[in-house]
Amino acid sequence: MAKLILIRHGQSLWNAANKFTGWVDVPLSKRGRTEATIASCKLRDAGYTIDICFTSMLIRAIETAVVCLTECTEVSGGRIPYIWHDPSDPDWHGWDHHAGIPEKELKIIRSPALDERYYGDLQGLNKEEMSQKFGEEQVYLWRRSYDVRPPGGESLSDTAKRTLPFFETSIVPELKAGKNVLVAAHGNSLRSIFMAIDHLKENEVATLELATGVPTVYDVDPEGVFTDKKVLLQ
Repeated sequence: MAKLILIRHGQSLWNAANKFTGWVDVPLSKRGRTEATIASCKLRDAGYTIDICFTSMLIRAIETAVVCLTECTEVSGGRIPYIWHDPSDPDWHGWDHHAGIPEKELKIIRSPALDERYYGDLQGLNKEEMSQKFGEEQVYLWRRSYDVRPPGGESLSDTAKRTLPFFETSIVPELKAGKNVLVAAHGNSLRSIFMAIDHLKENEVATLELATGVPTVYDVDPEGVFTDKKVLLQ
């Protein structure tokens, strides 16, 4: 059985400030780095070794992935993680042109498909202040409903339309090949994946809360069937 490990990034500086973050590229807080370190230890203690990693384009997810893979070197199997760059990118600059040794390296693939939902006009604003201005019920709909968009932003349904095709075409094939895959992403991009794997209804995903820095592990058989879900609580 392959392993799919999903982890929401550790606490960011704007999580700590209770701000809507979305696509703003905010790094981890000190607590967030600690959460990622604890997650690395949890993965090591459970005996998981990662073969390939996927993240969003945002630094808080990338930081979380790198800490998970390097704080406890057993998690990477002693291999050196590196950021993979698509050679078709016009700004490639030969970053991945090297005569590497695959068994000593661990590829980290970034994709905007895994980015957090776009919060539009709410980005950078305080969540509590917005609740006072627009009402708790309205802000809850913007944050947790499946198909209600925040002003100028994406709904969870919009996010799923980019996240799930990438999951099916890029991540699932690695699992079917027997690889253990780490996906470090965001509350909403991951909620769309959880919704698909766990067959959640729209009203059920609205109440799905994902803690920062906590890995969830699925067993995946060669046919791509997900079983035996485990949450590695801190």
